[in-house]
Amino acid sequence: MDGVPGRCHPLTGDRHGLFALLLWGPFRLVLEPDHVPLPTLADGGLDTEAITRVRIVEVVDYHGG
Repeated sequence: MDGVPGRCHPLTGDRHGLFALLLWGPFRLVLEPDHVPLPTLADGGLDTEAITRVRIVEVVDYHGG
């Protein structure tokens, strides 16, 4: 087994507001914060440290063509 899954990172473009967690190979676990309202910082950005719940959107290889 090579590497460890992880490295959660925000997505952009048509997936803005979602986050991806690296799995093995090309696959990603896509998540979205499950908060209403979303926790925000004073500058209006998302307060990722205040996120305590997420919803799994999909497991996908969104790099494939």
